[in-house]
Amino acid sequence: MSARVTDYLVIGAGSAGCVLAGRLSQDPDVRVHLIEAGPADTSENIHVPLGAGALFRSKLDWDYDTHDEPFLNGRRLYLPRGRVLGGTSSMNGMVYMRGNPADYDDWGLPGWTFADLLPYFKKSEDNERGASDYHGVGGPLAVSEGRSNNPMSTAFVEAAVEAGYAANEDFNGPDQHGFGRYQLTQRDGRRCSSATAYLRPALGRPNLTVETNVQVHRILVENGRAVGVVGARLDEEIEIRAEREVILCAGAYNSPQLLLLSGIGPADELAALGIPVVVDQPGVGRGLQDHPSANLVFPHSHPISLLIAGDPEYQREYAEHGTGPLSSNVPEAGGFVTTDGGSGGPDVQFHASPLMLLAVGLEAPTDHAISFGPCVLTTRSRGSVTLASADPTVKPRIRHNYYQEDADLRTMVAGLRVGLEIAKQKALSPYTGKLHQPPESESDADLRDYARRNTQTLFHPAGTCAMGTVLDADLRVRGVDGLRVVDASAMPTLVRGNTNAPIIAMAEKAADLIAT
Repeated sequence: MSARVTDYLVIGAGSAGCVLAGRLSQDPDVRVHLIEAGPADTSENIHVPLGAGALFRSKLDWDYDTHDEPFLNGRRLYLPRGRVLGGTSSMNGMVYMRGNPADYDDWGLPGWTFADLLPYFKKSEDNERGASDYHGVGGPLAVSEGRSNNPMSTAFVEAAVEAGYAANEDFNGPDQHGFGRYQLTQRDGRRCSSATAYLRPALGRPNLTVETNVQVHRILVENGRAVGVVGARLDEEIEIRAEREVILCAGAYNSPQLLLLSGIGPADELAALGIPVVVDQPGVGRGLQDHPSANLVFPHSHPISLLIAGDPEYQREYAEHGTGPLSSNVPEAGGFVTTDGGSGGPDVQFHASPLMLLAVGLEAPTDHAISFGPCVLTTRSRGSVTLASADPTVKPRIRHNYYQEDADLRTMVAGLRVGLEIAKQKALSPYTGKLHQPPESESDADLRDYARRNTQTLFHPAGTCAMGTVLDADLRVRGVDGLRVVDASAMPTLVRGNTNAPIIAMAEKAADLIAT
């Protein structure tokens, strides 16, 4: 087996990896090699927004699950992750959200305050609203208004205002609080994944190599330095070596898995699996965080939910104008509230979907409905990603420990109360007459039980290779030269909001760190 050689080897063509491949290859004097475990992003279900649900548990999905969650009555939660060019940005809800400025400031890391990152958010952005103090134009990532215009999404925002909450036209502006419609990573009603935004324009560069269907098995470390990877393309074993850096962008589940498989992690756990210890790094795979979410689902008889998307008139509308139900990202509207009475940032986010959304979309809707509910933003519970086997093709063992800290469950109950109050407002009354599988009552005990039975992931895992423990502030793995991790696993604490835009901004900054 002969090894191929590059300068920068990027593992994982997701939200971060596509950014790094696009930015680093702008220098014609360096060779960049990007490898992705999945195939090319040719499926039309990627690019037509409403098609994303059809990707769940498909060949384009890593199709992970948690192990038995001890504080969710032993339930296992489905954890979709994109296994395709664009990674999870090729199957996510396309909400453009940066989080709260305090999230970054509280990391306490040099170079990572919100003021440090705002230029990278703006650099990445091509916002159809135009340039401002908070937004950029001309960047690779299209940021647009939603084009579905479902009346239930409008009614949800109106009902939140009726319930006493502020309206908010820009969650990425001066204040995150309030309710409104989300801006989306779309252009002309089609998904703008990181592959669409950053990778596709770079594909013609002679110094950029992109390989799909290559699963990395481990990182090669020689004399304390990462020098490449070994893996497999289908059944063919391959080796690729990097003369400058190996950059791991495999996500909050797969990045720690690959470090562990490479001998970088807790020495006792590695030794128990027969993996030679390269660096004893107890923090690898620890600190797993996510946003638990629990929907309130209200079936009704009005034929206006996303179930109508297949009708010929709406297919024609999308084909001709890029609007209508097929352009829906599903969570079209939402908002941020503080439930604890404090003066700090929000602790709950809402997502409202004009659809009967059951089991994260794995259960087919049987009625027209609107679904909305809280997710806990400031989670205190921590989980882990560990190895079940030294075999690199075995899925990692993931346990989130949702509600391990009772404060998270208390916040969820407070959020459910907000959601139930919004549901009682006049604007939503045509749609919220009946709650699907309601709690026994609105007591704390019954709402806690409802949360345990209905909690799902909001698809925002982070923190498993965190800066400050596993990584330094330049995203370099401590104890190994020539190796960085650039993805959500590097976040010390999870930001308050959807994670795609923050990961892209982190990767923009990382590209500058690497190139200097």
